[in-house]
Amino acid sequence: MMNGIFGRRGLLGAGALLPLARPALAQPGARPVLLVVPFAPGGPTDLIARRLAVSLGEGLGQPVVVENRAGAGGNIGAEFVARSAPDGHTILFGTSGPLAINRMLYPGQSYDPAKDFAPVAPLGRIPNVLAVNASVPARNVPELIALSKRERLSFGSSGNGASSHLAGALFNTMAGTTIEHIPYRGTGPALNDLLAGHIAMVFTDVLTALPHVQGGRVRALGITTLERSAVLPDLPTVAEQGLAGYDASVFFGLVAAAATPVAARERLRTAFATALAQAETRGFLESQGMQIAPVLTAEALSGLMATETERWARVIRETNLRAD
Repeated sequence: MMNGIFGRRGLLGAGALLPLARPALAQPGARPVLLVVPFAPGGPTDLIARRLAVSLGEGLGQPVVVENRAGAGGNIGAEFVARSAPDGHTILFGTSGPLAINRMLYPGQSYDPAKDFAPVAPLGRIPNVLAVNASVPARNVPELIALSKRERLSFGSSGNGASSHLAGALFNTMAGTTIEHIPYRGTGPALNDLLAGHIAMVFTDVLTALPHVQGGRVRALGITTLERSAVLPDLPTVAEQGLAGYDASVFFGLVAAAATPVAARERLRTAFATALAQAETRGFLESQGMQIAPVLTAEALSGLMATETERWARVIRETNLRAD
């Protein structure tokens, strides 16, 4: 199956349509662009942002400096950018949480993504994988659903309100299951309990799951995007296995403060598109499980933010889901 926004054909088309420009030389004394990552250093979002900062800086001809401002599910860094000077020198490397979901999870959130940000461009999505302990007697999603209706099962997440929690909540809603949610303080503890057999299953990013799947201690049952992952190309999606339309991935995009001039945003967008046209940059992103967006425009990101906000608001209401 193909995702209309992030399909493989679209990825190939994007590379053909983007301008292949020679990287600009950095200008001595040029004021740096601050790329804010709203999560702690060392995680996948930080890793991707730091690689993008290099290519983006080449295209802009000025340094791009990554600054981590973690906390409140990404809200601290997002609010910092929303309140920054709207001059194109401070941008957010945002994800589904601060750009779409957190407003429903954190009632005291002081910014509105739809009003306080000016979208620059989407980057793409990284899927989660539904994985079970190898001792669980289910080889696919239908068998897991049937098992959950005979036995009490639990799934772990990296915390209340995290994408892994939302993925499980959506699964319960669509499958008619009542698999119990067990929140952890991060992905590592959840995986440790999965490996130990204390919980039956998790939803986690494909790269984190891959070594455990290859080692045989964890069995991958399905990818959570509408399109299969290049990291696990033979693994069917959850949607293919009876839950049509199931999509629980994390999207990424660049935004600036709302009043940032169109010219400044377009300059950033052009450099970003040029960076993604480079085979080395694109190859790195795909190696991290990224499904790159075929349309790199402000309008594409704005539409994605609106669609994701509406979709997850419904799930959060139906499940009475809460953040930490």
